[in-house]
Amino acid sequence: MTHRENMLRVIRFEHPDHIPVIFAVNASVFSHYDPRAVEELLESHPIIAGKGTMRWDLVPKEGQKVDEPQIYYDEFGVEWKGDIDGIRGVIQKHPLEDFSKIRDYAFPPLPKFDPEADRAAVAGAKERGVFTSNGLPHGHTFLRLTDLCGYENVLMGMADEDPDLMLLIEKLEAYNFAFADHYAKCGYDMISFPEDLGMQIGPMISPDLFRKFIKPSYQRLMKPARDAGAIIHMHSDGDVRTLADDLIDGGVDILNIQDLVNGIDWIRERFFGKYAIDLDVDRQKITVFGTPAEVDALIREEVEKLSSPAGGLMMIYGWYAGTPLENVKALMDAFEKYMFYWN
Repeated sequence: MTHRENMLRVIRFEHPDHIPVIFAVNASVFSHYDPRAVEELLESHPIIAGKGTMRWDLVPKEGQKVDEPQIYYDEFGVEWKGDIDGIRGVIQKHPLEDFSKIRDYAFPPLPKFDPEADRAAVAGAKERGVFTSNGLPHGHTFLRLTDLCGYENVLMGMADEDPDLMLLIEKLEAYNFAFADHYAKCGYDMISFPEDLGMQIGPMISPDLFRKFIKPSYQRLMKPARDAGAIIHMHSDGDVRTLADDLIDGGVDILNIQDLVNGIDWIRERFFGKYAIDLDVDRQKITVFGTPAEVDALIREEVEKLSSPAGGLMMIYGWYAGTPLENVKALMDAFEKYMFYWN
């Protein structure tokens, strides 16, 4: 069974061979641990990592400083300050805090799309058994607004229905639509719309404001993908329980949400057997502060409660600096063991 066939079976509840797992290693890992220990861990887990995944180019050279404070600007003109290598920083200045600047603001130039070449590349990848996907950048709508204008300014502007902010939302949607429409025309299996909407408790935006200003934009952005028959994938960190119905209603096929902040039992009750879940495994509690046995128990519980022989579950974990190596090993061991739980 190819990777593509297995993924499609997971999403469609058609009895896949195994639970797909992504083990993502953040760049901070390579500069904050003994690199030999990292390499050994990666190479000793050939199913989810293996040879060639060690990034020696990110290991600090002798005398090279680590975690130097750095000011940088993204392509939208937002000023950031980063303090930890490999970790996105904190915004220092929002270019559109003054809404009067919105009318003259210019988005970054769009790339020169080549639909014919991209369609051919996607078709070729499918023939080789590759599950093809693409999507909007993380934080494409709500978070982009807060990056540009400031969080409180956006919420107050929505409450006031500020005409300049309404114009920015419209212009941002048009900018994002160019990407979404192109990806839909390329024939990808899945198109993603990643955007963090949750906090530790509850969402960053009220359900009412979300339904009025963000959900309609999501639906229009997702329409080309729906019309093309693509699978629609939505990622959101944080507690999104009060927004889940709106996300599904907006056309989402797969929700990539965090396990413990939303609750494993709540996720089962709300989605089991109905919608595929791309489960974002805990990076705050058990994997950082628990024991290896507790890490193993967490993965087993999630597999037993959120998957079945029919499918419906994918899992992803992001390894960041600060997680004990013994827990990382326990997690990798658990992934390679329980991903074949139903086989």
